[in-house]
Amino acid sequence: MLAKRIIPCLDVLNGKVVKGVNFINLKEVGDPVEHGAFYSEQGADELVYLDITATHEKRKLLSALVQRIAGNINIPFTVGGGVNQIQDADALLSAGADKISVNSAAVMNPPLIDQIARSFGSQFLVVAIDAKNVNGKWVVHRNGGRIATDRELFEWASEVWMRGAGEILFTSMDHDGVKTGYACKELAMLSEALPIPVIASGGAGAPEHFLDAFTLGKADAALAASVFHYKEITIPELKKYLQQNKVSVRI
Repeated sequence: MLAKRIIPCLDVLNGKVVKGVNFINLKEVGDPVEHGAFYSEQGADELVYLDITATHEKRKLLSALVQRIAGNINIPFTVGGGVNQIQDADALLSAGADKISVNSAAVMNPPLIDQIARSFGSQFLVVAIDAKNVNGKWVVHRNGGRIATDRELFEWASEVWMRGAGEILFTSMDHDGVKTGYACKELAMLSEALPIPVIASGGAGAPEHFLDAFTLGKADAALAASVFHYKEITIPELKKYLQQNKVSVRI
């Protein structure tokens, strides 16, 4: 059985890690390389860096940051935010990122998924999907969850896989930040329907929530931010708890 992965997520603004609530009242909390190194030492399996205000003008800044991260951290990391064309993916992968993540650009331009997968390989491409339950239908949103689309979670996830994505990062907007647990029912449906790994995101507040994501939700990995940043949960303690509950993790 493949080990389940624990993935801290770090939001980056102007080259610094920031913390806030719904991108409001953002505060700089340190250097992305130092934070990444700390999580690596703690036993994180991977990292995700999201450039939360990515623009074309800031692309060189992000590429330089990725080079620093790659030179100082020895676990895989994914970079997302503002990847709108294949040149963006090329720049980040060339700078040293192990994977790139696309979200809004994929929804607005689905052939971008095919282009990146053909050029670099599916194993380098994570497609992030933000979705919200609207009157019983899981509606995909873009632009950081601010704009509803006409796509539905499960049909879009299936298309994403068929176009060549190597992994799906599913964030339930209803659960995000609430710390009452992941959307395990929907995670299980995605995991059962797709042959590629599914990463759970949105809702972690206790070790039990990670356990549920892996057992009830059948997720391959679980991503979280604030519970790690604020040390409400430490990765060594979390992995010990999961191991005690018969979940395979890398210690």
